[in-house]
Amino acid sequence: MRLIAAVDKNWAIGKNGRLLVSIPEDMRLFQAETAGKTVIMGRKTMESLKGRGPLAGRTNIVLTRNQNYHASGAVICHSIEEACMEASKYSSDNVYVIGGGMVYRQMLKFCDVADITKIDYAYDADVYFPNLDESAEWIQAAASGEKTYFDMVYEFVRYVRK
Repeated sequence: MRLIAAVDKNWAIGKNGRLLVSIPEDMRLFQAETAGKTVIMGRKTMESLKGRGPLAGRTNIVLTRNQNYHASGAVICHSIEEACMEASKYSSDNVYVIGGGMVYRQMLKFCDVADITKIDYAYDADVYFPNLDESAEWIQAAASGEKTYFDMVYEFVRYVRK
């Protein structure tokens, strides 16, 4: 499995159920990487899609403890094991974990590749991603080099499990 996320310099990913920032090139990368594939997300991430429902052109797996949760067009799973079983129906290179914070932490151990947009700014945040730079299990395999969007500096970094 793979995961994809955008983090700030403190590995923060969100505040009050929303992304910290929207960078058009990052959004295009997300679309390109996940189009036609399977995405795994938590209920809060699903609900943050502002009523658009599941992401179009993808198989959407939503992880929730709520046994009564329903999202038309999505596969609902109630445990990590159930989500992994559902994801095993697809090529692992075509399954992306897309958030939120709890789902990233729980699913990280099943992932071999992490595509991270690193933003060189510290935002006020309440949700964090595990710092892969401090993990002995992950190494940087590729980096895009510095990019800018207005005065925001960021780069795309691919991490792989050792």
